[in-house]
Amino acid sequence: MKIPRRKFLHLATGAALAPLSPRFARAFDYPARPVRLVDGFAAGGAVDIVARVLCQWLSQRLGQPFVVDNKPGAATNIATEEVARAAPDGYTLLWTTTANTTNATIYNNLGFNFIRDIAPIGTIDRFPLVMEVNPTVPVKTVPEFIAYAKQNPGRINYGSGGIGTIQHVAGELFKFMAGVDLVHVPYRGAALVLNDLLAGQVQVTFSPIASSLGYIRADRLRALAVTGTARSPALPDVPTVSEFLPGYEASAVDGIGAPANTPAAIIDKLNTEVNAALADPAIKAKLADLGSVPLSMSPAQYRAFIAAETEKWAKVIKFAGIKAD
Repeated sequence: MKIPRRKFLHLATGAALAPLSPRFARAFDYPARPVRLVDGFAAGGAVDIVARVLCQWLSQRLGQPFVVDNKPGAATNIATEEVARAAPDGYTLLWTTTANTTNATIYNNLGFNFIRDIAPIGTIDRFPLVMEVNPTVPVKTVPEFIAYAKQNPGRINYGSGGIGTIQHVAGELFKFMAGVDLVHVPYRGAALVLNDLLAGQVQVTFSPIASSLGYIRADRLRALAVTGTARSPALPDVPTVSEFLPGYEASAVDGIGAPANTPAAIIDKLNTEVNAALADPAIKAKLADLGSVPLSMSPAQYRAFIAAETEKWAKVIKFAGIKAD
Protein backbone atom coordinates (compact mmCIF):
# COMPACT_ATOMS: atom_id res chain seq x y z
CA MET A 1 0.00 0.00 0.00
CA LYS A 2 1.36 3.38 -0.96
CA ILE A 3 1.46 5.95 1.90
CA PRO A 4 0.71 9.56 0.92
CA ARG A 5 3.83 11.74 1.05
CA ARG A 6 2.45 14.13 3.68
CA LYS A 7 1.48 11.28 6.01
CA PHE A 8 4.86 9.62 5.47
CA LEU A 9 6.70 12.81 6.44
CA HIS A 10 4.50 13.21 9.54
CA LEU A 11 5.20 9.63 10.63
CA ALA A 12 8.93 10.00 9.96
CA THR A 13 9.16 13.22 11.96
CA GLY A 14 7.28 11.67 14.85
CA ALA A 15 9.58 8.65 14.85
CA ALA A 16 12.66 10.87 14.89
CA LEU A 17 11.42 12.91 17.85
CA ALA A 18 10.06 9.99 19.84
CA PRO A 19 13.30 9.26 21.77
CA LEU A 20 13.52 12.93 22.77
CA SER A 21 9.92 13.48 23.76
CA PRO A 22 10.19 12.53 27.48
CA ARG A 23 13.02 15.01 27.95
CA PHE A 24 11.15 17.86 26.28
CA ALA A 25 7.91 16.89 27.98
CA ARG A 26 9.63 17.30 31.36
CA ALA A 27 10.87 20.75 30.38
CA PHE A 28 7.51 21.74 28.92
CA ASP A 29 5.64 20.67 32.07
CA TYR A 30 8.29 22.00 34.47
CA PRO A 31 7.64 22.83 37.20
CA ALA A 32 4.82 20.46 38.00
CA ARG A 33 5.36 20.64 41.78
CA PRO A 34 7.14 22.88 44.32
CA VAL A 35 10.82 23.68 43.77
CA ARG A 36 13.27 23.92 46.67
CA LEU A 37 16.13 26.43 46.53
CA VAL A 38 18.77 25.45 49.08
CA ASP A 39 20.53 28.51 50.54
CA GLY A 40 23.74 28.07 52.54
CA PHE A 41 23.17 31.27 54.53
CA ALA A 42 20.99 32.03 57.52
CA ALA A 43 17.61 33.65 57.00
CA GLY A 44 17.41 37.42 57.09
CA GLY A 45 20.74 38.43 55.58
CA ALA A 46 21.20 40.31 52.31
CA VAL A 47 21.88 37.10 50.35
CA ASP A 48 18.77 35.44 51.76
CA ILE A 49 16.62 38.48 50.98
CA VAL A 50 17.66 38.41 47.31
CA ALA A 51 16.92 34.68 47.12
CA ARG A 52 13.43 35.21 48.52
CA VAL A 53 12.69 38.12 46.19
CA LEU A 54 13.60 35.96 43.21
CA CYS A 55 11.66 32.93 44.47
CA GLN A 56 8.53 35.01 44.97
CA TRP A 57 8.80 36.26 41.38
CA LEU A 58 9.37 32.74 39.98
CA SER A 59 6.45 31.36 42.00
CA GLN A 60 4.09 33.89 40.50
CA ARG A 61 5.52 33.48 37.02
CA LEU A 62 5.61 29.68 36.85
CA GLY A 63 2.62 28.78 38.98
CA GLN A 64 4.42 26.58 41.47
CA PRO A 65 6.02 27.52 44.82
CA PHE A 66 9.75 28.20 44.77
CA VAL A 67 10.73 27.81 48.41
CA VAL A 68 14.00 28.97 50.04
CA ASP A 69 15.41 26.27 52.33
CA ASN A 70 18.13 27.73 54.56
CA LYS A 71 20.93 25.26 55.33
CA PRO A 72 23.72 27.39 56.82
CA GLY A 73 26.98 25.94 58.01
CA ALA A 74 30.51 25.05 56.91
CA ALA A 75 30.80 28.14 54.71
CA THR A 76 27.89 26.96 52.47
CA ASN A 77 29.42 23.49 52.00
CA ILE A 78 26.52 21.71 53.75
CA ALA A 79 24.01 23.22 51.33
CA THR A 80 26.22 22.58 48.29
CA GLU A 81 26.81 18.93 49.14
CA GLU A 82 23.08 18.34 49.65
CA VAL A 83 22.27 19.68 46.20
CA ALA A 84 25.20 17.89 44.57
CA ARG A 85 23.68 14.60 45.79
CA ALA A 86 20.08 15.45 44.91
CA ALA A 87 18.11 14.04 42.00
CA PRO A 88 18.91 15.97 38.79
CA ASP A 89 15.28 16.78 38.03
CA GLY A 90 15.14 20.54 38.55
CA TYR A 91 13.25 20.37 41.84
CA THR A 92 16.29 20.89 44.09
CA LEU A 93 18.35 23.96 43.24
CA LEU A 94 21.32 25.67 44.89
CA TRP A 95 21.78 29.35 45.66
CA THR A 96 25.37 29.78 44.49
CA THR A 97 27.74 32.46 45.76
CA THR A 98 31.36 33.54 45.65
CA ALA A 99 31.95 31.19 48.60
CA ASN A 100 31.62 28.26 46.22
CA THR A 101 34.60 29.55 44.22
CA THR A 102 36.79 30.12 47.29
CA ASN A 103 35.90 26.91 49.14
CA ALA A 104 37.41 24.82 46.36
CA THR A 105 40.87 25.97 47.49
CA ILE A 106 40.30 26.49 51.22
CA TYR A 107 38.88 23.02 51.94
CA ASN A 108 40.91 19.93 51.05
CA ASN A 109 38.38 17.18 51.77
CA LEU A 110 35.06 18.30 50.36
CA GLY A 111 32.54 15.59 49.56
CA PHE A 112 31.87 17.17 46.18
CA ASN A 113 33.55 19.06 43.35
CA PHE A 114 31.59 22.23 42.74
CA ILE A 115 32.58 22.65 39.09
CA ARG A 116 31.89 18.99 38.31
CA ASP A 117 28.82 18.35 40.46
CA ILE A 118 26.80 21.58 40.09
CA ALA A 119 25.39 22.68 36.73
CA PRO A 120 25.28 26.50 36.46
CA ILE A 121 21.88 27.96 35.59
CA GLY A 122 22.61 31.67 35.69
CA THR A 123 23.72 34.66 37.72
CA ILE A 124 21.44 36.96 39.69
CA ASP A 125 23.41 39.95 40.93
CA ARG A 126 26.78 41.37 41.85
CA PHE A 127 27.35 42.72 45.37
CA PRO A 128 30.29 45.13 45.53
CA LEU A 129 31.68 45.80 48.99
CA VAL A 130 32.67 49.06 50.60
CA MET A 131 36.08 49.58 52.18
CA GLU A 132 35.32 51.56 55.31
CA VAL A 133 37.11 52.69 58.44
CA ASN A 134 36.23 53.83 61.92
CA PRO A 135 36.24 57.66 61.86
CA THR A 136 39.08 57.72 64.41
CA VAL A 137 41.43 56.34 61.75
CA PRO A 138 43.18 59.47 60.41
CA VAL A 139 42.61 58.84 56.69
CA LYS A 140 40.02 59.88 54.12
CA THR A 141 41.26 58.21 50.95
CA VAL A 142 42.72 54.89 49.85
CA PRO A 143 46.19 56.39 49.20
CA GLU A 144 46.15 57.91 52.68
CA PHE A 145 45.13 54.56 54.16
CA ILE A 146 47.94 52.76 52.33
CA ALA A 147 50.48 55.29 53.56
CA TYR A 148 49.11 55.03 57.12
CA ALA A 149 49.21 51.22 57.00
CA LYS A 150 52.82 51.25 55.82
CA GLN A 151 53.70 53.51 58.73
CA ASN A 152 51.96 51.09 61.13
CA PRO A 153 52.69 47.55 59.87
CA GLY A 154 50.84 44.82 61.76
CA ARG A 155 48.99 47.32 63.93
CA ILE A 156 45.81 47.77 61.89
CA ASN A 157 43.07 45.14 62.25
CA TYR A 158 40.57 44.37 59.52
CA GLY A 159 37.48 42.34 60.29
CA SER A 160 35.61 39.85 58.10
CA GLY A 161 32.56 37.65 58.36
CA GLY A 162 34.75 34.56 58.64
CA ILE A 163 37.59 32.57 57.11
CA GLY A 164 37.34 32.51 53.32
CA THR A 165 34.38 34.88 53.02
CA ILE A 166 34.36 37.51 50.29
CA GLN A 167 35.22 40.09 52.99
CA HIS A 168 38.28 38.05 53.94
CA VAL A 169 39.63 37.45 50.44
CA ALA A 170 38.84 41.05 49.46
CA GLY A 171 41.08 42.19 52.32
CA GLU A 172 43.84 39.78 51.38
CA LEU A 173 43.72 40.91 47.75
CA PHE A 174 44.02 44.51 48.96
CA LYS A 175 47.01 43.60 51.17
CA PHE A 176 48.71 41.87 48.26
CA MET A 177 48.15 44.65 45.72
CA ALA A 178 48.86 47.55 48.12
CA GLY A 179 51.83 45.89 49.81
CA VAL A 180 50.54 46.49 53.34
CA ASP A 181 50.49 44.38 56.50
CA LEU A 182 47.02 44.21 58.03
CA VAL A 183 45.90 41.75 60.72
CA HIS A 184 42.83 39.68 59.83
CA VAL A 185 40.20 39.27 62.57
CA PRO A 186 37.48 36.75 61.58
CA TYR A 187 33.98 36.94 63.04
CA ARG A 188 30.96 34.69 62.85
CA GLY A 189 29.00 36.92 60.51
CA ALA A 190 29.21 40.37 58.92
CA ALA A 191 26.94 42.03 61.51
CA LEU A 192 29.40 41.30 64.31
CA VAL A 193 32.19 42.90 62.29
CA LEU A 194 30.27 46.17 62.04
CA ASN A 195 29.60 46.20 65.78
CA ASP A 196 33.32 46.06 66.53
CA LEU A 197 34.20 48.47 63.72
CA LEU A 198 31.80 51.01 65.22
CA ALA A 199 33.39 50.39 68.63
CA GLY A 200 36.91 50.75 67.26
CA GLN A 201 37.96 47.17 68.06
CA VAL A 202 38.88 46.77 64.39
CA GLN A 203 39.88 49.71 62.22
CA VAL A 204 38.79 48.70 58.71
CA THR A 205 36.58 46.22 56.91
CA PHE A 206 35.28 45.38 53.45
CA SER A 207 31.55 45.17 54.06
CA PRO A 208 28.40 44.63 51.97
CA ILE A 209 27.20 48.10 50.99
CA ALA A 210 23.62 47.54 52.13
CA SER A 211 24.77 46.69 55.66
CA SER A 212 26.82 49.87 55.99
CA LEU A 213 24.82 52.58 54.19
CA GLY A 214 23.02 53.82 57.27
CA TYR A 215 26.24 54.14 59.28
CA ILE A 216 28.06 55.87 56.42
CA ARG A 217 25.25 58.37 55.89
CA ALA A 218 25.20 59.08 59.63
CA ASP A 219 29.00 59.65 59.60
CA ARG A 220 29.52 56.80 62.04
CA LEU A 221 31.72 55.03 59.47
CA ARG A 222 33.88 56.53 56.73
CA ALA A 223 33.71 55.00 53.25
CA LEU A 224 37.04 55.05 51.41
CA ALA A 225 36.15 53.10 48.27
CA VAL A 226 33.92 50.44 46.76
CA THR A 227 35.35 47.18 45.47
CA GLY A 228 33.50 46.77 42.16
CA THR A 229 34.68 47.78 38.71
CA ALA A 230 32.41 50.84 38.72
CA ARG A 231 31.16 53.27 41.33
CA SER A 232 28.03 52.18 43.16
CA PRO A 233 24.74 54.02 42.54
CA ALA A 234 24.21 53.76 46.30
CA LEU A 235 27.48 55.65 46.96
CA PRO A 236 28.04 57.67 43.78
CA ASP A 237 30.67 59.98 45.30
CA VAL A 238 32.82 57.13 46.63
CA PRO A 239 35.60 56.02 44.25
CA THR A 240 36.50 52.43 43.42
CA VAL A 241 39.59 50.78 44.85
CA SER A 242 40.71 50.16 41.27
CA GLU A 243 41.03 53.92 40.72
CA PHE A 244 44.07 53.69 43.00
CA LEU A 245 45.03 50.02 42.57
CA PRO A 246 44.36 49.23 38.87
CA GLY A 247 42.92 45.75 38.38
CA TYR A 248 41.51 45.41 41.89
CA GLU A 249 38.01 43.89 41.96
CA ALA A 250 36.27 41.94 44.70
CA SER A 251 32.52 41.44 44.52
CA ALA A 252 30.13 38.80 45.72
CA VAL A 253 28.16 37.24 42.87
CA ASP A 254 24.93 35.34 43.50
CA GLY A 255 23.53 32.75 41.13
CA ILE A 256 21.59 29.51 40.84
CA GLY A 257 22.82 26.00 40.12
CA ALA A 258 21.36 22.52 39.86
CA PRO A 259 22.71 18.99 40.29
CA ALA A 260 24.90 17.89 37.41
CA ASN A 261 23.00 16.04 34.65
CA THR A 262 19.85 18.10 35.15
CA PRO A 263 18.22 18.17 31.68
CA ALA A 264 19.53 21.05 29.59
CA ALA A 265 15.99 22.00 28.61
CA ILE A 266 15.09 22.62 32.27
CA ILE A 267 18.28 24.61 32.87
CA ASP A 268 17.61 26.72 29.79
CA LYS A 269 14.02 27.34 30.88
CA LEU A 270 15.13 28.46 34.33
CA ASN A 271 17.82 30.69 32.84
CA THR A 272 15.24 32.36 30.61
CA GLU A 273 12.90 32.98 33.54
CA VAL A 274 15.66 34.27 35.82
CA ASN A 275 16.81 36.72 33.16
CA ALA A 276 13.21 37.85 32.70
CA ALA A 277 13.04 38.53 36.43
CA LEU A 278 16.22 40.62 36.29
CA ALA A 279 14.67 42.75 33.54
CA ASP A 280 11.63 43.52 35.73
CA PRO A 281 11.83 47.13 37.02
CA ALA A 282 10.44 46.04 40.40
CA ILE A 283 13.23 43.47 40.84
CA LYS A 284 15.84 46.01 39.74
CA ALA A 285 14.55 48.47 42.33
CA LYS A 286 14.67 45.89 45.13
CA LEU A 287 18.23 44.92 44.22
CA ALA A 288 19.26 48.58 44.14
CA ASP A 289 17.85 49.02 47.66
CA LEU A 290 20.19 46.23 48.76
CA GLY A 291 23.19 47.83 47.07
CA SER A 292 23.51 45.18 44.38
CA VAL A 293 23.41 45.25 40.59
CA PRO A 294 21.52 42.75 38.37
CA LEU A 295 23.86 40.42 36.50
CA SER A 296 22.59 38.22 33.66
CA MET A 297 24.59 35.34 32.20
CA SER A 298 23.82 32.26 30.15
CA PRO A 299 24.65 28.86 31.68
CA ALA A 300 27.80 28.68 29.54
CA GLN A 301 28.89 32.17 30.52
CA TYR A 302 28.31 31.41 34.19
CA ARG A 303 30.35 28.21 33.92
CA ALA A 304 33.28 30.17 32.43
CA PHE A 305 32.88 32.84 35.13
CA ILE A 306 32.99 30.24 37.92
CA ALA A 307 36.19 28.75 36.50
CA ALA A 308 37.83 32.18 36.23
CA GLU A 309 36.79 33.22 39.76
CA THR A 310 37.99 29.92 41.22
CA GLU A 311 41.39 30.45 39.63
CA LYS A 312 41.56 34.11 40.70
CA TRP A 313 40.74 33.47 44.34
CA ALA A 314 42.95 30.37 44.50
CA LYS A 315 45.96 32.63 43.87
CA VAL A 316 44.91 35.01 46.65
CA ILE A 317 44.14 32.19 49.08
CA LYS A 318 47.49 30.51 48.47
CA PHE A 319 49.35 33.83 48.78
CA ALA A 320 47.64 34.54 52.10
CA GLY A 321 47.94 30.96 53.37
CA ILE A 322 44.22 30.81 54.13
CA LYS A 323 43.07 27.46 55.53
CA ALA A 324 39.81 26.28 57.03
CA ASP A 325 39.66 26.13 60.83
